[in-house]
Formats: sequence, structure tokens, C-alpha cells
Amino acid sequence: MIITRIFALGLALLLAACAGKTPVAAPAAVAMAAPAHPVILISVDGLRADYLGRGLTPNISALAARGVTTPAMRPSFPSLTFPNHYTLVTGLRPDRHGIVNNNMDDPLLGRFALSIKEAVADARWWNEAEPIWVTAERAGIATATMFWPGSDAAIRGVRPRNWLPFDGAKPEGARVDQVLAWLDIKPQAGFATLYFDTVDHEGHSYGPDSREVNTALAEVDRQIGRLLAGLQARGIDANIVLVADHGMAQVSDDRRVFLNALIDPAKLKLVANGAVAAINPVAGQEAEVRAALVKSHPHMTCWDKAAIPAALHYGHNPRVPAIICAAEPGWMIYAIPLRPDPSRGPLGGMHGYDPADASMAAAFVAAGPAFRSGVVLPPFDNVDVHPLLLRLMGLPPMATDGDSRTLAKALR
Repeated sequence: MIITRIFALGLALLLAACAGKTPVAAPAAVAMAAPAHPVILISVDGLRADYLGRGLTPNISALAARGVTTPAMRPSFPSLTFPNHYTLVTGLRPDRHGIVNNNMDDPLLGRFALSIKEAVADARWWNEAEPIWVTAERAGIATATMFWPGSDAAIRGVRPRNWLPFDGAKPEGARVDQVLAWLDIKPQAGFATLYFDTVDHEGHSYGPDSREVNTALAEVDRQIGRLLAGLQARGIDANIVLVADHGMAQVSDDRRVFLNALIDPAKLKLVANGAVAAINPVAGQEAEVRAALVKSHPHMTCWDKAAIPAALHYGHNPRVPAIICAAEPGWMIYAIPLRPDPSRGPLGGMHGYDPADASMAAAFVAAGPAFRSGVVLPPFDNVDVHPLLLRLMGLPPMATDGDSRTLAKALR
């Protein structure tokens, strides 16, 4: 595919605010023709790679049959939602792009958590990396993001042309309809994202092998079918890249590690817990906390951040706390025993574990005019998705952790 590049100077991009209608000026150095075929990046949060073998996803399976798939796309460590969504659109591992966990502390910015909307929308948390919609907008390519983590913020001063603040209550069908409506706007978006989260929610509540996960999986597939039908009705021949951020492991209330059995929890600050515990010792307690924790334990291993195994590519970013503890897949780490919450019920599934574990393998499917048909790639790391997206839009390569050669063999 030949992409015409038109180089120009100026400040010409108008970026959308909350509902995509209030323009905000942003700098642009290069103006490019939009790609001939829009790129639509779909995330099905928690879509474990082997879920696609359950016979419940005919639309996704049809995409894979006429395009490209893999038995496993390895997430980055920790295999959590926000770190891996940002990796997929930046090509950088969490240790380099700065979103090192779903929950973080920063001495200047304070506390970050998915539930703190002000933090999620604060670009300073995200500015260590450039997501692909910023790259595209700076190149003059219109973009539209439906709830992709990070797209609530004006990262490096740039927003997607069309976007909405995250609303977990928005039905998945309405999300599809909004993306299609954005594609009707001229100039047409050259890049769009679509995010589904029910498979992940049901996996957490009921476990990866539950009837509820299967029901959510079938419904997401139905919505993807609606998206494909809507594109066909509009005559839009898009390149579709469907990904997941991580898989899901079965957990249970009897597989828990409690730190209070090893150290007085008053001597540490637990920044994050669960499959991965992120810990800062209280001032003056560093030696005692390290002596108690930094070693192998039953169902858990703890490291000083400087000694985290190289294979995890983690521990250099200042936001990574002093001690990281990783649970054995299927186990969870807490500071103290939890009081039962009858209103919630037991937790059925969790992620965040070693990306090499089979339960963390994420799905990847791509199809469209740029892709060969019937290709099954060997397992690869999710940092390799970003170079593919750049190439699909005719954007120049960037220096990231991804390797453009990994997925190049899948292209026509």
C-alpha cells in the first residue's frame, strides 16, 4: 500500500474534548494522508488465548481463519490491565512507559488507581510514553478511542480527535455504535479503538472456566459481528487487530499468602496487592522488612527492585516500589487476613502473574486487506503489536521495545 506523505509546518490539528466536539489546538509537525484502510484496534479485556477454542466465538474465529492468529501473545509484567494496555499502544514495557501497576504511588503526583478518575485523567502519569493515537494525530491522521486506558488524558498535550471518558456502565453494543458513528465523520478516522471489559469482570467474579465467562465471551463475539456488519454496510475495508491485555487464572480463598505472618504490616506500605505485591518499607524499617521478605517463600517470591529477574523487564522505573513480591499462579498476596464480604462472594479469577505462565497468555487476531490469510504465528510478546500498528498506518518506525520483524511475516 502506498501512503502519500505531505510535509508541512504549522499548528493545524484540532483535537476533541470530552464528547469529541470541542476543539483543542495541538502541535503538528507533519501532515499525512489518512491510511487507505482504517485500523481498528479492539481489546477484549481478559480474553485468554485458549478461550477462542471453546467454540463460542464464530465471528472472531472467522477473522482468524481469513487472517492471522497465535496460540499465545505474552503480556508484559505485571500482567495487569493498565500497564499492558499502555504497552500495546506504545511498544514499551511498563518499566519504561511508567504505568507500572494498576495502583501506584508517586512522590509528586500522589496516588494512582483505576477508581481515582482525577489521576487516570492526569496526563502527568502517562507522559513518559507516546501512545499511537498521539503519534497519528501529530501526523494529521484522525483518531477515535472508545475507552482505551490512557485516552482520558491529554498525553503530551494531545487528545484523540474523538473520545469519551470511561463509563463502565455503557453497554457494549453502544460502544460499537459509537465507533461506527465516529467512522461516519469526515475526515474519517484512520485509527480507532474499541474496548470490551465484561469477559474480564466475569473472569474475576466466577473464574475462567465459568458459565458466566462463556456467556460474556459469546456476547462480545456477537458485538464484534455487529461491528463487522456495520463496516461492511458502510463499505469500509478496515484492518482489524484484536488483542487482549492478559489471561486469567483460577484463584480461591484457601490459596492466599498473608504478609503479617512474616512481618508486622505496620512496618510497610502496601502500594498494591493481589497476584503481585508492591511494597515500600516504612522509614527506618528497611533492613527488617527486607530481611523478612526478600527471599523465596511458599507460593511467593520477593525481590529487591534492583534484583528482579531480567526476564521480567521490571524494576528500573522510579514508580516501582522497593520490594516486589510475585505470587505463584493461582495464589494471592495480602497484608492481613481479609474479612469475608458476603455481598461480593469469593473471588474466582485473577491475573498479574508471570507472563510466561500459560494462564496469562492473551489472544491476538488480525485480519484485513494488509494481512495474509490463514497465518498462525509462534508466540510473541505484546510489545510487538505497536510496530505493526505504525506500519499499518504508514507511520515511521519508532525506537521501542517491540520488534517490527515479528509480525511483518503476517503482512501481504
